Amino acid sequence: MSAYSQEIREAIRTVPNWPEPGVMFRDIMPLLQRREIFRKLIDSFVHRYQNMELNAVAAIDARGFILGAPLAYELGLSLVPVRKKGKLPFDTVTQDYNLEYGSATIELHTDAFRAGDRVLVMDDLIATGGTMLAACQLVRQLQAEVVEVSAIIDLPDLGGSNKLRAAGFDVYAVCEFDGH
Repeated sequence: MSAYSQEIREAIRTVPNWPEPGVMFRDIMPLLQRREIFRKLIDSFVHRYQNMELNAVAAIDARGFILGAPLAYELGLSLVPVRKKGKLPFDTVTQDYNLEYGSATIELHTDAFRAGDRVLVMDDLIATGGTMLAACQLVRQLQAEVVEVSAIIDLPDLGGSNKLRAAGFDVYAVCEFDGH
């Protein structure tokens, strides 16, 4: 855990019953709006990854971009956006995954990585793990190595982090919340 985990956790707003009854939405916008907390968040990731000999950050559309860009910059890494289907203009590889109601598809450019690149996959939140797992599968499809998956928040009650670990991926989150 980060030295700032509690402070970061306290900056996250919980919005009850949004987007539907029974859901406790974890809103990172107050964290991002407080420059001193946002800096501590990015510093937490920098300190964790500065010695892991990474080549790239694969940041998941869209809130993963908020984290991935400053982290990639600070570590001198490439930033690779993992986008929703239809958003990338060049040749892509795609991965379908299941949502609570239906399915979705994400994609990467075919030239996003070189074989053997060491990649950090990043998003804001790990819930059921579907999007993160699909992103990891895309990285592997391009013959790169997923070093770790990382997020601000883990919601362990939803099982995503366990699903990712069961698939062979190391998981790191700055903080966690019970429930969903």
